[in-house]
Amino acid sequence: MSSQITCLAWVRRGVAKETPDKVELNPDELKSLIEDARENAKSEGLDVDGIEENAEEEEAQDVSDAAADGARAAARAQRETDELAEYRLDEYDNDEGMGGVMDSLAGLAVYANNDDDPYITLKDTEDDEQEDFIIKPSDNLIVTGRTAEDCCSLEIYVYNEAEDSQYVHHDIILPAYPLCAEWLNFDPSPDSRVGNFLAVGSMKPTIDVWDLDLVDGLEPVFRLGRKKPSKKKKKTKGKKKAASDGDSETTSEGHTDAVLDLSWNHNARNVLASASADHTVILWDLVQGKVATTLEQHTDKAQTVEWHPFEAQTLISGSYDKSVVLYDCRSPSDSHRMWRFSGEVERVTWNHFSPFHFLASTDDGFVYCLDARSDKSVFTLQAHEEAVTGLVLSSQVKGCLVTSSADKHVKVWDILANKPSLVHSRDMKMGIIYCGSCSPDSPFTFAFGGQKDGLRVWDITNVKSVQTAFGSRERLLVSQPDVDASPSTSSDSAPMES
Repeated sequence: MSSQITCLAWVRRGVAKETPDKVELNPDELKSLIEDARENAKSEGLDVDGIEENAEEEEAQDVSDAAADGARAAARAQRETDELAEYRLDEYDNDEGMGGVMDSLAGLAVYANNDDDPYITLKDTEDDEQEDFIIKPSDNLIVTGRTAEDCCSLEIYVYNEAEDSQYVHHDIILPAYPLCAEWLNFDPSPDSRVGNFLAVGSMKPTIDVWDLDLVDGLEPVFRLGRKKPSKKKKKTKGKKKAASDGDSETTSEGHTDAVLDLSWNHNARNVLASASADHTVILWDLVQGKVATTLEQHTDKAQTVEWHPFEAQTLISGSYDKSVVLYDCRSPSDSHRMWRFSGEVERVTWNHFSPFHFLASTDDGFVYCLDARSDKSVFTLQAHEEAVTGLVLSSQVKGCLVTSSADKHVKVWDILANKPSLVHSRDMKMGIIYCGSCSPDSPFTFAFGGQKDGLRVWDITNVKSVQTAFGSRERLLVSQPDVDASPSTSSDSAPMES
């Protein structure tokens, strides 16, 4: 498997620390982490002792090989010494005419600093590295989940639109294949309510939350879905049934399968929703770190989930069972609505310019626009030839929709007045596109991750047809990120009625 980006998330300008903190571990902390990793590996059924024995055998073999190499090198050196002896190099200093050689070396000056040496054109880069470590107020962060043959990681990019620069600031090694990522500027600790965190869902049933202002961190700041102890059931007399019927020492709190999508509630900031391959959607209380509610309306993998941008209680989710469910989370079991489609639902997103409407995409290439008050679709669009994996509205410009697909293309649509028209289509040359997202600060800047070539950031206004369609369209004002992450809207975008 080649390196690929499976998920990504933007961080607003001005949120990240100017100088991130660095983790420094003392020997005791490092030893504790190693022991924890060893215990985790054992709990997952890995033969840790066998691995260590193999490692010791390999180390012994390496020592033996090194000794043999050293012996061979010594023999070669002796042969070379014997071959050079006939040239009497040790007597060359006594020969006439050699005095001028040392005189000619007098012109080679030695400088204390490379910056002072006129012959060195590549100067020291310490200052440049220090400057790159600092995150400016004009910088966005883009966090990507990257997978490769030997490891999985988060890569934290610094992106500056004005300077047209992009580089990896630092990375975080992940314990499992990442599937989704959601930025949170909520800190559950008692003395703080804002922060710069990333929740990551993976092939494991747990959700890891990482501090993006911390460099070289080895562990998430907290984890949702930890295992908790449970009481053993007594075996029935005379039966030899296995202990799997309830005799396990731990039970899972939360999901029991991979976490496929995450959505943070900007209006009830302590709530995170997760969709899972175990068919459920879970609402988490971030302060308590516990499950608040489990929603079980789907009959297959819950693939996608998103909170309403202005209503704390309204949530939608999409599933492999070809349905989208809308929940009123004040009474989710009694108050929900369902729509069914022609294919498995890949993505859902609310239209923050028209809050009664939401969009859903499917694996057969369709995009649907739905009104939460009606069973009928507002429009149906055959957008791509294959699964529509990315469904993104511009953060500030009404009617600008960008879709990405397994057919390797990104398309820009104008859906103003609910009459979609194609503005531009481009083969991104990055294989299957797995994810796409719009910058929260720049309405025409989109980031994509896919099968190859890493992160791609595209300013779509570089396309003439996009300028023609959207250049003069009014932009939406966005509120400050440390106060609220939802945009302020004009009078024609009133919140949905309860």
